[in-house]
Amino acid sequence: MKNFITAALVFVSLVAFAQQQYYLTADRVFDGEVMHEGWAVLVQGDKIISTGAKDKVVAPANAIKINYPNSTLTPGLIEGHSHLLLYPYNVTDWDTQVLKESDSYRTARATVHAKNTLMAGFTTARDLGTEGAGYSDVALKRAINEGVILGPRLMVAGRAIVSTGSYGPKGYDSDQQIMLGAEAADGNDLIRVVRDQIGKGADFIKIYADYRWGINGEDQPSFTLEELKLINEVTRSSGRVIVCHAKSKEAIKRAVLAGAETIEHGDFIDVEIGKLMKEHNVTYIPTIAAVDMINQYRGWKKGTLPEPAAVTNKKKSFKEAIASGVTIGMGGDVGVFPHGENVLELELMVEYGLPVMDALKACTSINAKAFHLEKQVGSIKEGLKADILVVTGDPSKNISDLRKVKLVIKDGIIYRQEK
Repeated sequence: MKNFITAALVFVSLVAFAQQQYYLTADRVFDGEVMHEGWAVLVQGDKIISTGAKDKVVAPANAIKINYPNSTLTPGLIEGHSHLLLYPYNVTDWDTQVLKESDSYRTARATVHAKNTLMAGFTTARDLGTEGAGYSDVALKRAINEGVILGPRLMVAGRAIVSTGSYGPKGYDSDQQIMLGAEAADGNDLIRVVRDQIGKGADFIKIYADYRWGINGEDQPSFTLEELKLINEVTRSSGRVIVCHAKSKEAIKRAVLAGAETIEHGDFIDVEIGKLMKEHNVTYIPTIAAVDMINQYRGWKKGTLPEPAAVTNKKKSFKEAIASGVTIGMGGDVGVFPHGENVLELELMVEYGLPVMDALKACTSINAKAFHLEKQVGSIKEGLKADILVVTGDPSKNISDLRKVKLVIKDGIIYRQEK
């Protein structure tokens, strides 16, 4: 009898949720492409059912009306490159996190990281590898989907793949087994490893196409073109895609020709490489904030000391990427810096020369299309998921206004509502 009552209550609550309507108005509505004034958005259940001018989108009698003065409504933001199982290296260095912290401890921390991400208005996120925590991201995704914890809609990479000998932690006694931050594989063994990662829950396959394993510690390609093509062939046969960590020009080129859909970091992109990416419909995820923050952790006093070479180079490469016309998405490598501070990446993208409206598109419609989510999220459009952010101010004039969060809705459920 008790189970029947519980089931009945759940059914009633689901019916109530399906019938709940919100009538949202703001000074401005950014639909993922264009900023509109005088618009309204009507939500029912987990879907957007109507958008447009207020005189055309009429509030139903039973709808809950929500409005904030001097506000902008946008699609829920999409973080393109996060590591929920990591936290800032100036708190605990990467080696210690990977080698000394248990997976359960790191997962416990990650639940807080996930909540902070959602509360910052990022309702969707790609997680680009657990860095030594196995498939904890798969479990984290399940816990979010089942309502056990709060967090964004996740796409996860699991362990990620590196070539033997290239990745860290390094510099320890080789007589003992050191756990790596990703799974090593080479040659034909890549087939088994790709299939195993897919079987354990990876939504896409993340590959380190290069790493700092050159003779002088510089970034050098870590897989041959043929190996990358093999990874892509196996991955594509499952309906998934490959994404590549690639900084050097040669690694980017190989990754693009092998079939990668996004290039992560791309520290040495130039106009020529950018045009190649554009020709192959590859999206660039720049992770500017990671470079900026790591150099600050190493002692750079931003604004008072001269720029480190890595920061100067990142500015140059990002400007060349813009000039090439390559599609630029948003992803900050958050985890290197605090979860919930994701907007930092957008601020730096604008500071480095990206028009502010392009930055807004990067974290909404562009990321949605790059990650094959455009029929679900990334736009304020009838039939899409009711993932909505409302902020004070106008982020099309000041991107930092995205920090002034007033309302966060994911799947039609209000997770944050300020007075």
